[in-house]
Amino acid sequence: MEEDKENKDSVSINLDDSLVEGVYSNLAIVMHSQSEFILDFIRLLPHQQQSRVKSRIVMSPDNVKRLAHLLLKNLEDYEQNFGEIYLPEMSSSKSDEAEFQFPRHLKGEA
Repeated sequence: MEEDKENKDSVSINLDDSLVEGVYSNLAIVMHSQSEFILDFIRLLPHQQQSRVKSRIVMSPDNVKRLAHLLLKNLEDYEQNFGEIYLPEMSSSKSDEAEFQFPRHLKGEA
């Protein structure tokens, strides 16, 4: 009886062979409307002024909030295991709401 309940609550997720390697991205653009978030993942190579979106994910606002929570939790775990990730574009403020500054090359500045 307990085993039947466990089987009903589990979900089987498979990964197609074409997706196993993943898609490398070093830039993400996030847009939103009232009903959805659009996350575009891009690979911008050095000395390039343009690139193409490599992957686009469309999500509901509640699932984006879940994703943000999971990412923050995983970042905390990562930094506990491997040390703090230093981002020069983060302000030196020690507050929880440190202001993010985009790198100059992503703002179109020279």
